[in-house]
Amino acid sequence: MKNKVFTTDSGQIYVTCLLLIIIILFICNLIFGSVSIPIRSVWNILLGNETEKSSWSFIILQSRLPQAFTALLCGAALSVSGLLLQTAFNNPLAGPSILGINTGASLGVALVMLVFGSSIGKAGLFSLSGSLAIITGAFVGSGLILGTILFFSTLVKSNLMLLIIGIMVGYITSSAISLINFFATAEGVFSYTLWGMGDFSGVSREQLPFFSLMIIIGLFISILLVKPLNALLLGERYAANLGISIGRIRWILLFATGLLTATATAFCGPISFIGLAVPHISRLLLGSSNHTILLPVTLLMGAVVALLCNLICILPGENGLLPLNAITPILGAPVIIYVIINQKKIQYFH
Repeated sequence: MKNKVFTTDSGQIYVTCLLLIIIILFICNLIFGSVSIPIRSVWNILLGNETEKSSWSFIILQSRLPQAFTALLCGAALSVSGLLLQTAFNNPLAGPSILGINTGASLGVALVMLVFGSSIGKAGLFSLSGSLAIITGAFVGSGLILGTILFFSTLVKSNLMLLIIGIMVGYITSSAISLINFFATAEGVFSYTLWGMGDFSGVSREQLPFFSLMIIIGLFISILLVKPLNALLLGERYAANLGISIGRIRWILLFATGLLTATATAFCGPISFIGLAVPHISRLLLGSSNHTILLPVTLLMGAVVALLCNLICILPGENGLLPLNAITPILGAPVIIYVIINQKKIQYFH
């Protein structure tokens, strides 16, 4: 597959189109659900006007609006996190889930929920201290796993071997989670299982500012890494010759990825494939690995995919919600299969 001729104008067109799609999907997420609410009533509620039913205002403002914002931010966070990891490892199969970072965050949350007794199943009862405890547990867990992978990346030069090490570390972490579940109470295991299915409704309106702040900080740090990431594409020696401190950049990348992954995982569960597949969708769309435009397009594409997945989850309506992790592989797995089969033809990553 030949590379497309990439221009700044084409990148701006993609950004504009993605923003329009995000607006459309965001509105659809507010309209559709288990309770049918007319679009005019949704608009009146958002403007602060009175509606036919007071319950509709509660559904929109306390449930659907926070859930749509959570999906938007979580999709952006996981996608950017995956992009950072793929560039840092020069590995197209790197991602928060594949390298065990999601599992590390899950271990941290399991310790907080099942060992220290903080229940994530009742998200509406979260206090700020409870949120901080879960965020801290997820952040420490994901940070330890990512730090371990970065350490092995200095010892192992083969991308395939590094990927296998990441999978093995994930297995070890999963074993620890299984042991914690074995000794936990039935109620705790049930809450943790529900959390593990993935759900964008875990962030209440009161928690949304805290959740948004953590994601925005992580995304802002990621944007600051655009130039070093472009240099890393040409090799670490070239980046070092440009005066870039490889060790410093890796640790900043570690912090940004850990913050994004930990925040998303703590509130929404270990969501698969978004962080792995969306960067590839963006690269295939642009035909370029220039992070100046690739990072914002990946960010917006992640928001689009997450909002679409959330919309599919609520389509059953009165029959209930579909598990989020039952939808994301359907959209993400074909992309990864395509990349693997056509890796020799696709030149954008090299």
